[in-house]
Amino acid sequence: MKAFTPFLLAAMVAGLLLSTPVFAADWTLAAGNGTLGFSGTQTGKTFEGHFTKYDGSTTFDPAHPEAGHAKITIDMASATTGDAQRDGALPGHDWFDVKTFPTAVFEVKDFKAKGGNAFDAEGTLTIKGVSKPVTLPLTIDTTGTTGTTLHAKGHLPLVRSAFNVGIGPWSTGQWVALDVGVDVDVTAQGG
Repeated sequence: MKAFTPFLLAAMVAGLLLSTPVFAADWTLAAGNGTLGFSGTQTGKTFEGHFTKYDGSTTFDPAHPEAGHAKITIDMASATTGDAQRDGALPGHDWFDVKTFPTAVFEVKDFKAKGGNAFDAEGTLTIKGVSKPVTLPLTIDTTGTTGTTLHAKGHLPLVRSAFNVGIGPWSTGQWVALDVGVDVDVTAQGG
């Protein structure tokens, strides 16, 4: 009987591994499945906006977040704030310069677990050809009978001048504050 003990142990471990649900999956993100927003302050008044066009994909396993990755592409010409003057200026050279830089990209290299459903998405944000390392704190939940829906929500503070957003007369922050926020509240499908 003792000779079979290692085999029994190996069989039990294999059985546990095979019966444990695995949630590693690829999810697809598309505009309309949540909000990719931004906020700032202009002449002392807070404003909010969002991008109407973005897409991306992510691979994420809550049990092994460090193996995850994601790539989100944002159509910068789709920025809207509900203010005609501001919306007309954002695509221009001084702000997003969409003729030269039509998209921004957030590429996540890995996710760090912080406990529960809290994670840090660590990666690189590229806006107007300027790439900077950033860490986006997120809550991530998977739902559905087989984990087919992923919901991610988070907030990232940025300094717009680090990405050359708001140059020329806008570079000092006198009229539009240098501190801005990016708000993520999106749902991706897959599983």
